[in-house]
Amino acid sequence: MTHPADYLQAYDDQLRTDAETPSAISVTRLGPLRLVTFAGGRGFVTYRDLGGADGPAVARLVTGALDHFRADPQINRVEWKSRGHDHAPGLHAALLANGFEADDAESIMIGPLEALCAGVDTPAGVTVRRLTTEADVRAMSAAVDEAFGDPADTRMAEALLARLARDDGMELWGAETDGRFVCGGRLEPVPGTEFVGIWGGATLEAYRGRGIYRALTAARARSALAQGKKLVHSDSTEDSRPILERSGLIRVSTTTPYNWSRARRPQV
Repeated sequence: MTHPADYLQAYDDQLRTDAETPSAISVTRLGPLRLVTFAGGRGFVTYRDLGGADGPAVARLVTGALDHFRADPQINRVEWKSRGHDHAPGLHAALLANGFEADDAESIMIGPLEALCAGVDTPAGVTVRRLTTEADVRAMSAAVDEAFGDPADTRMAEALLARLARDDGMELWGAETDGRFVCGGRLEPVPGTEFVGIWGGATLEAYRGRGIYRALTAARARSALAQGKKLVHSDSTEDSRPILERSGLIRVSTTTPYNWSRARRPQV
């Protein structure tokens, strides 16, 4: 399987199911949508497709999904995950009209796990390892937030620790040098599929360009191969996409997250 269309079909068939959200607290169906609640007050909207809905029907789905999450006072933010290859007339306008804001588009990358491991050495002075202790998880999470230019979010660290306690298959990995974590990310084996996901990868700006992210990715890939997985998928920023392309992954589509929070008001 090397053709982009084959990879995209595998992505749609194997990953756009409940396998996409293994850490969900609850999932509610609204037509073709899956309305997912995660720990930490986070809502998430995803789907296999929109069932051929026209513009007015898409607008009703957006309103219905947001009404569902607004009714839960514990939900303070919602992400709608769109894909560039979907038939979704009027979706962008409907999301903006309901107070969502579009984030940067990311590339959906897919390829064989072996490609991520070939010829990769860990840079001198860097240690890459799997993280299991609370102190390590909190330090890595704070470093990733900093790498993305965000303030440290203790809610994310708490959610990661809760998932480790549930032992749902997620692995956390970090790279250390100069006495601190400078890169981190998750490995998400997808039950019942050939896939693993590589998520959350980020490197502090001062440490980029040294091969640290690639070494972290290779370590996660080797762990996945040991579990019998074959394919890897990742939503990649423009910083990480070239690294994955050099390792044999292919861009099959794009994904754009739209984010809503209770502090925002719809556009009028």
